[in-house]
Amino acid sequence: MMTLAIDARGLGKRFGTATVLGGVDLAVEQGEVFALLGPNGSGKTTTINILTTLVHPDGGTASVAGCDVVRDPDGVRARISLTGQSAAVDEALTGRENLVMLARLSGLRGRAAAQRAAELLERFDLTDASGRRVSTYSGGMRRRLDLALSLVVPAPVLFLDEPTTGLDPHSRLELWNVIGDIAAAGTTVFLTTQYLEEADRLADRIAVLDGGRIVAEGTAAELKARVGGEVVELREASDGLLAELPTDGSVHGLRAAIDELDRLEASALPGVHVTIRRPSLDDVFLHLTATEVPA
Repeated sequence: MMTLAIDARGLGKRFGTATVLGGVDLAVEQGEVFALLGPNGSGKTTTINILTTLVHPDGGTASVAGCDVVRDPDGVRARISLTGQSAAVDEALTGRENLVMLARLSGLRGRAAAQRAAELLERFDLTDASGRRVSTYSGGMRRRLDLALSLVVPAPVLFLDEPTTGLDPHSRLELWNVIGDIAAAGTTVFLTTQYLEEADRLADRIAVLDGGRIVAEGTAAELKARVGGEVVELREASDGLLAELPTDGSVHGLRAAIDELDRLEASALPGVHVTIRRPSLDDVFLHLTATEVPA
């Protein structure tokens, strides 16, 4: 039986009178990319803070890379890397100086520290900017440098707390490619995100957290299958959505949905048309949490 990279059972956490986590179970296999998806305030960051020993749980147990987060926090820290929501870089230093400094603090000596910095600069496509102060970097470059810093000392488990928040679409895509490469090399990646497309693109499995509890878990395909079959949409000439109806995927269901949309007054407007699409994680999220899709 494969040893789990992350094994959490019944995790609970309260802040004052507020229950942030109400019994969270997670099982992440070695080498897996696991996404914890949820809206603001659902408990994602609290979960990752407990698993990385930054916050003490009030109930339940958790182990990471075989080490208990309460009984052996030093063992956990020696086996993980963490990239938080804000880039932890020194803007007064160059990209290379940031990496060399952390490498030396991590125990690497002069030549070895410089070599490790050079490897990471190349891996994260920052070599050309390595001599510039980080204050001149774009948001995407800072995020890549932040991720490079978390990998100065290779660790079997990498935690990413909303790694692409605030990035433009191009920078987000670049970082997705980097994360995919890290996972392909065998590192277990645990990420929290508000971006449904991010979870769909990167994760082997996804857990949906709502109100401090896991409300669903599975692959993206499995979660989409829970919603039903195709979704029938009524769209205006500019492609704006006027109405939509989920179906069970059967021919009868599709016909019934189209007939229902055809009865709407808007269906007679010029340019209005019907489209059919497969369920998305947006549909899953709305179905499971009965709330707005996270932005």
